[in-house]
Amino acid sequence: MIMKIVRYEEKHIQDVVSYELTLRNEEPDWGWEINEEYINKVSSSFCDSKYNNALSFIAYIDNKVVGRIDASLIPTHFDGSMKAYLDWICVLKSYRHKGVAQALMKELRKVLKEEYNVDTLVGLIASNEEAQRFYRSLDKSIIRDEGIWIDC
Repeated sequence: MIMKIVRYEEKHIQDVVSYELTLRNEEPDWGWEINEEYINKVSSSFCDSKYNNALSFIAYIDNKVVGRIDASLIPTHFDGSMKAYLDWICVLKSYRHKGVAQALMKELRKVLKEEYNVDTLVGLIASNEEAQRFYRSLDKSIIRDEGIWIDC
């Protein structure tokens, strides 16, 4: 099993759509639909400057996407630092516990540190035990709080 981690670019959209459809077959409870409107929004995000702080990677095995991680850079005047927010990490159920999520996280952390001088990656904790075990397994990670969602 040879895994390749690449930065998610517009040219990968069709591969990612296939991944998301497979994801829904394996675990049907997702909050958004894969339709033409969704694909158009994702596609347009790659040429919209509002998304310049978005950073995503995908994991390929056997020429198919099996996992994805998304983060956003957070520059702040508070202390002049750059942090990042972990928006999403997910691996197809059939590829879990094979090092895919660890490889995605390792690549994200490396790029955040080397290219953006990020020293802190903030993520909201997932409520399911499988996700919590993953976060606890990460080097230099601490689960401190639950998280607060505020709708605007």
